Amino acid sequence: MQRYSYMVADVFTDTPLQGNPVAVFLDATGLSTERMQLIANEMHLSETVFVFPPSDDCDVHVRIFTPVNELPFAGHPTLGAAIALGESWSGNRIRMQTAMGLVPFDLERDTKGSVRAARMQQPIPTWEPYDRAEDLLAALGLANSSVPVLVYNNGPRHVFIGLESEYALTKLRPDHRRLGELPDMAANCFAGYGASWRLRMFSPAYGVVEDAATGSAAGSLAVHLARFGLAPFGQEIEIVQGVEIGRPSTMRATAIGAGNQIEGVEVAGSAVIVIRGTLDI
Repeated sequence: MQRYSYMVADVFTDTPLQGNPVAVFLDATGLSTERMQLIANEMHLSETVFVFPPSDDCDVHVRIFTPVNELPFAGHPTLGAAIALGESWSGNRIRMQTAMGLVPFDLERDTKGSVRAARMQQPIPTWEPYDRAEDLLAALGLANSSVPVLVYNNGPRHVFIGLESEYALTKLRPDHRRLGELPDMAANCFAGYGASWRLRMFSPAYGVVEDAATGSAAGSLAVHLARFGLAPFGQEIEIVQGVEIGRPSTMRATAIGAGNQIEGVEVAGSAVIVIRGTLDI
């Protein structure tokens, strides 16, 4: 029998039992892909992170699993992992190798030296028109989007649909069966203005009915808003998610660049450790 230590962090919040939980296995050496997928299903959170020793020019290597598949990159799991690892980390920077490349994190510590928040440099997404926009709008019960429906790819594929108000966003009642017919994508519905935005994410394709906080979508949303003139490049925006499912989360995101030339994408937020345990298999 082998024993693996793990933590569960509530991410994009500083309040336990809010935000988006992620399980972080601190040393997954010896676990096969099949085992990790089974463990992620056992944990039954939106994502589970497995940490491996470093290779090449990084501090740690991570793999990320939903209950049904592996993701090349995700935001809230990696930020939660960075803060969990920060408990035993002497410095304030962690370079994390993902399947989408190197993701650096700057750790923010309180006066006692405990890590409370982190800021990541996300992979810069690519984008294109979403070829099943009509099907998606129908599944969401919407007639249209306030801006063109595009899909952004920074590991997960995030499709963005703009609504006219936060009230309309809260009242959304998607047809999840129809959403489940749209493969390899997450539907991200947003509303707001200036530096204040609300987000809801639905993705049966990734095994998530509704997500409490989607860090990879936060970065792409900042790019999307800046490209369509809804928020300035270089300005940090606040994105609140998870309100409708009782897990309020707050993400901070910045798109750096101009027009279609994106130079950087930053996402920041807090996390709090709520569970420490071991898995015997």
